[in-house]
Amino acid sequence: MQISKPTIHHHFPSKADLVQTVVRRYRQQARDGMAAMERVIAGPGERLQAYTGYWEACIRDGTASLCVCAMLAAEMPAIPSVVADEVRGHFLDLTAWLATVLEQGASAGVFQLRGTPEAEAMALMATVHGAMLAARAYGDPAIFKTIIGPSLAQLSRAA
Repeated sequence: MQISKPTIHHHFPSKADLVQTVVRRYRQQARDGMAAMERVIAGPGERLQAYTGYWEACIRDGTASLCVCAMLAAEMPAIPSVVADEVRGHFLDLTAWLATVLEQGASAGVFQLRGTPEAEAMALMATVHGAMLAARAYGDPAIFKTIIGPSLAQLSRAA
C-alpha cells in the first residue's frame, strides 16, 4: 500500500495536525512505558536505571531517534501552539513520573535529593536529553554514560 500526499491531507488537513497527532501518540507511548515500568520494575533505583538504560541502548544501537519532544522543544518559538502544547505536556508527564520515582527513592533511602523532587526530575531530564545530543554529536555512544553517570551517582549517594 502506498501512502500518497492526498491521503495524508485527507486525514491531516495541515502539517500542524499531522505533527500534533504524532506527538500525541508519542506521549501516549511514553506514558504507557512509564506505567509498565511501575508495574514490572519493583524499586525506584531500578526504574531510574531502566529509564536511562533505554536511552543508552537507543544511542548505542542507533535503533531509535532521540526523544521527539526534546527535538521539538528546541523549536518551541517556531512550532504551532497545538504542537507546543503537546510537547509541553510530554515534559510535564515525564517530570511528574521522574519526580515520583525520585521521591519514592528518597523515602526508601535509595536516593539523596539536593532539591525538591520536581527540581531534581527536571535536572535529570535535562541531563539525559543533553547526553543524548552530545553522544550523537560526537558520534560516540559512550559519552551518554559519561555524562549521565555522575548525575546518577550523586542521586545514589547515601545521606
